[in-house]
Amino acid sequence: MKCGFGRVDITPRVGVELCGFGAFLNRHSAGIRDRLWARSLAVEVNGRVAVLVSCDLIGIDRATTWKTRSLVKEKIGLSEDEVIIHCTHTHSGPATVDLLGWGDPDPPYRELLPYRLAQACVQAVKNLAPATLSWARVNCPGIGQNREYDRDALPIEEVLKPEWQPARPELTDTSCQVFLFQTRQRRLGFMSYFGCHPVVCCSQTRWIHGDFCGVATNQVERDFPGSTGLFLQGAHGDVNTCVVHKPEPESLLALDEIAGRYARALRQGLSQATPVEVNFLKVVRHKVRFLRHRWSLKEMKERLAEQEKIIHSLAASDTDPRVRLALVYALSLRRLIAARKAGQCLEPETEVHGLRLGPFLFLTAPFEIFQAIKNDLVRHFHPEPVLVMSVTNDFLGYAPDRTAEARAGYAARAVPLILGSLPFRNIHQQLVRELIRLGEALK
Repeated sequence: MKCGFGRVDITPRVGVELCGFGAFLNRHSAGIRDRLWARSLAVEVNGRVAVLVSCDLIGIDRATTWKTRSLVKEKIGLSEDEVIIHCTHTHSGPATVDLLGWGDPDPPYRELLPYRLAQACVQAVKNLAPATLSWARVNCPGIGQNREYDRDALPIEEVLKPEWQPARPELTDTSCQVFLFQTRQRRLGFMSYFGCHPVVCCSQTRWIHGDFCGVATNQVERDFPGSTGLFLQGAHGDVNTCVVHKPEPESLLALDEIAGRYARALRQGLSQATPVEVNFLKVVRHKVRFLRHRWSLKEMKERLAEQEKIIHSLAASDTDPRVRLALVYALSLRRLIAARKAGQCLEPETEVHGLRLGPFLFLTAPFEIFQAIKNDLVRHFHPEPVLVMSVTNDFLGYAPDRTAEARAGYAARAVPLILGSLPFRNIHQQLVRELIRLGEALK
């Protein structure tokens, strides 16, 4: 096996609008707390090469992925299947996807981004050298809490105690997986895999950083100068960190504490990792259209009228979050109505992408995946180690589990509209089916 790493700075200039937390917040960055990176790993086994890039970004759209792949193909000849672009989902980075009202992407940044991502891929391939892989799974408690099924908002003083754990840890990730790549002479780099919505800070914070996973990865990289570390975001759609939406001073304090917890688990994994034989590499990519609810033109117009009633009320104010959110829904519905009248398909094509590296199965999708979906896949492929990765190659919002979809709340109904699309229909079953088919194709 050969591996190589790349690392390219993707920090935007101060002043770009940040993404996340609410509608029309005008949350423009005021400074850089930690730089953002596109970190890449290239692996070659028996002449077959694949590149995985992990970006400190909330997500990327399919157009950015395709532009990056075309640049990589032009420069070093890798095919589209051999390039996987993953995001950590930080909310303290630039707006890079078209979330209506959730932050406007900066045109210069967006134009340059694929070139920077391609540069990271090319670096990694050019750095390919013989290496070994070691792996460990270590406990990682005290970080996540399920926001769908365990909603108690605990005092920050309690959750920041070293011994704190959620009331129902089984609804979160309780361990992280760590991959160490090294030669006999030195450590080349590492990857860590863990599922938790990375956000610790709040809607008032305007500092650029990679949230707890980016801060932790930076810390461990500094332990081993010259090494590069990728964070792989798992099933995080329904799992928050134990501190979120607190005022800025508390948020920034908690950011370092939670990042420290993850960094300690990562260091433990690196110290305990044992060698793994890697004699097989395969990548497979499937195009897919996920089913949506088929609202009629009449239904969409009725929903639009409800939102316009809120917006056009004599008492409406642009300082009211309810009014701003109603405008997001109205803009989305107007877009959907125009698309329906034009005869456009309202179930856009996307992709799922898989990588087999020795015994490890990496299954990626363009969603914020819920834990129950991941658990179904882990059970199906047991005892094979499967890593279900969110927010990869495209961004389609949440993939809620059956219970959350039946509730028709924020994840299932609101976020698709924020993305200008119709809500998904039975996404739990569809996504599990597609990722099982992908995993079987990787054998």
